[in-house]
Amino acid sequence: MLISFEGIDGCGKTTQIMLLKERLIRERIPVEVLREPGGTELSEMIRSLLLNPDVQMNPVTELLLFSAARAELVAERVQPLLQQKVIVILDRFYDSTVAYQGFGRGSLPIKEIHHLNKIASQNIEPDATFFLDLDVDTALQRRMSQSGAHDRMELAGGPFYERVRDGFLYLSKTHPRFVKLDANLPAETIHHQIWQRVSGMIH
Repeated sequence: MLISFEGIDGCGKTTQIMLLKERLIRERIPVEVLREPGGTELSEMIRSLLLNPDVQMNPVTELLLFSAARAELVAERVQPLLQQKVIVILDRFYDSTVAYQGFGRGSLPIKEIHHLNKIASQNIEPDATFFLDLDVDTALQRRMSQSGAHDRMELAGGPFYERVRDGFLYLSKTHPRFVKLDANLPAETIHHQIWQRVSGMIH
């Protein structure tokens, strides 16, 4: 089973992923959490390049690098884990590419992004995608309150994230696998909603 988590930066994905992982472990269900971009040695190298605030690149280069990292992750980690009947939880998958590079950047045809996503993911589709929806102002406030330097994507600004959110909202309306969740709710409430869906898929 493949489960992905999506949403703009600051929506609370990491918290929900960890809560779900801990719940599955308590249920003695094999689970592995992977992140995009990342998850393999090569993909992590690409991640460092993509998120480096000192590196500038054009949108096509950015898209191809994200796709390269995804292709490596799917081939080296996701596919083998799924074959071993391990539940794979992805912190972002190709829907983020549609939302960020397609809607956010606004200079690349969505149709071409979908085509490239299919190639990089070997036509794998998540069994469920949990979209934590949060208004941009609140999300940015959460990110600013967190310590540490901000990466290249996080420095893009409010209007960019409004377009990204629009992208996720569009995907949630056009893909039945999407489960749209109110990220303003308490973390435990959101986790309960997620667990209801996941436990139903497992059993």
